[in-house]
Amino acid sequence: MPDTDTIADLALEVRSKNAGPFWVTMEVFLRDAEGYDRVAFLDAAVVARLYGVDPAAVQVFRLPALNVVKISFPRPVPQGGLRDRDIHAGQHHVPLALLPVPD
Repeated sequence: MPDTDTIADLALEVRSKNAGPFWVTMEVFLRDAEGYDRVAFLDAAVVARLYGVDPAAVQVFRLPALNVVKISFPRPVPQGGLRDRDIHAGQHHVPLALLPVPD
């Protein structure tokens, strides 16, 4: 087992979903406040690097009372377009879930 925790290790659930034909939304439901604090590094710049999108287009919403981080950014191609490989955006969360959490 690796020494470094991933976001998935700290979360109850990490999911992504379609947020209309032009946006993807991902949600990270952390187990507790400690996990929520440990993912404070997760910002627009980190998401932009991970997904190859413009950091100015990434929106990060933090809900500390619920230990939730919600992230939205434009889809790489419109939903249902010729190059769309995930019409429901149901697999976009995987790179985020596997992201190592710094100590």
